Amino acid sequence: MKKFGSVKALEELGRQRLSQSFFLRDFLHSEIASFYGLSNVPDDPELAVAAGAKLCQELLEPLQMRFGRIAIRSAYRSCEVNELGNRKGHNCARNEANYANHIWDRRDAGGFMGATACIVIPYLVDRMEKGSCTWQAMAWWIHDNLPYSRLQFFPKLAAFNIQWHEKPLRRIESFIEPRGLLTKEGMSNWIGDHSDLYRSVLD
Repeated sequence: MKKFGSVKALEELGRQRLSQSFFLRDFLHSEIASFYGLSNVPDDPELAVAAGAKLCQELLEPLQMRFGRIAIRSAYRSCEVNELGNRKGHNCARNEANYANHIWDRRDAGGFMGATACIVIPYLVDRMEKGSCTWQAMAWWIHDNLPYSRLQFFPKLAAFNIQWHEKPLRRIESFIEPRGLLTKEGMSNWIGDHSDLYRSVLD
């Protein structure tokens, strides 16, 4: 475990640039950590930066380029923060399930790295409020255009988890109505061109 002995060391960590628009500091805020007085910094900064850079470069930058500013709701969690969030019922999966997910600095059981961020896209929020777009349209655009691993959509602000992973699942789930599974490998709608389903998000 890397110990940070000074504010300067943490500042330098936060300055790690993950992509053209994003720095590591953008992903370290946690309401859970703030409320309970915990430190939300990686034990393995090198792995966290490597996984986070893939998330930003391959998923977040293309999204932001196409749809405008992305707001980060929740992203990196330390093992300590995630474990407490799970134990206290703050919508955190157990640590082992979050390795290579919200816990960027741990590889999963298969030895693969990954990273997840929960994001809000104001462009999508505004269109959904006007009734001119659906969350499914955004989901299918991402499915056809980006190398994501997993998407999970939530009711508030149409926020969604987007995961980059070395061995992508390409699975889409939603807690917005209609709740459940939109697609996964093996389903008839998983392959092919879905552009007719996301024209509303591009108009």
